[in-house]
Amino acid sequence: MSSGLFALLDDVAALAKVAAATLDDAAAQATKAGAKAAGIVIDDAAVTPRYAVGFAAERELPIIWKIALGSLKNKLLFLLPAALVLTLVAPWAITPLLMIGGAYLCFEGFEKVYELVVPHAHHDEIAGEGGTDILDAKQLEEQKIAGAIKTDFILSAEIMAITLSTITASSFWMQALVLAVVGLGMTVLVYGVVALIVKADDAGVALSRSGILPIRLLGRGLVAGMPPFLKVLSAVGTAAMLWVGGGIIIHGLAGYGLAGIEHVIHDVAVVVGKAWPALTGVLEWLTTAAASAVFGLIVGGLCLVGMHFIVEPVLKAWRSGVKPAALPEKQGH
Repeated sequence: MSSGLFALLDDVAALAKVAAATLDDAAAQATKAGAKAAGIVIDDAAVTPRYAVGFAAERELPIIWKIALGSLKNKLLFLLPAALVLTLVAPWAITPLLMIGGAYLCFEGFEKVYELVVPHAHHDEIAGEGGTDILDAKQLEEQKIAGAIKTDFILSAEIMAITLSTITASSFWMQALVLAVVGLGMTVLVYGVVALIVKADDAGVALSRSGILPIRLLGRGLVAGMPPFLKVLSAVGTAAMLWVGGGIIIHGLAGYGLAGIEHVIHDVAVVVGKAWPALTGVLEWLTTAAASAVFGLIVGGLCLVGMHFIVEPVLKAWRSGVKPAALPEKQGH
């Protein structure tokens, strides 16, 4: 009886060791994937705060909470199963999808840079489809949340795809575990940071009323510093879009045998890194990121030209060709 009990305890201990090793492996792979997706995380954190701006202070955190829940749903209910299906059915499609997502990030980044260089009018976000309907506060809030979740879907898809491309485990369940850990961890990280950013000015106002001078000065500094900080964060987010998008495409091209651009960037980064041996790693990373951003800017510009001069005219011609043919039928009835 006792020997059977000890054997059972040995089996339990062995299973516990395997489980611990599995969790350690999952955590290590999740950390590696998170590091590769850092640029997209920065972009996500930079983009999201603007969706909570302009609302009453008591509505800011509920809005962020709803967006965070939508983001988690995007990752765990839609993207994670889709990623696992891809690994089983069409693993070859992961790289092309990553590159398409990278091109989208380049396109978005280029548009932001273009708007800075050549400012142009935008449609009012609070206007209805006809451009004249004014939304009430609840409708505007729902519209903002829906827009944020839609944007998050694209960024989350890139995070999950990058994660999938870095997972070395062959086990289906290990892949699912790593994807779930990354999805949950990234959501908590991004929206935790976003909540802190959005509420920083309110915290500054509260601190500025303190009777203790250093705390009061800290509060005033927070209030005064948040607007420029948000501008810097937006610029970093745009740069992140370009360097991540450009880097994804460059790496994807290398996977298809077109590694020239990747090799040139690597060689230049090595040369720059040798200029200051104490900061070799930092200089190489900055050089690679800058070169990837420049490449991303070029890709984004080509995408913009393609959208405006090829895709949009074709869609316009198709729609104008379909509608006249449909109208007489309706009138004949």
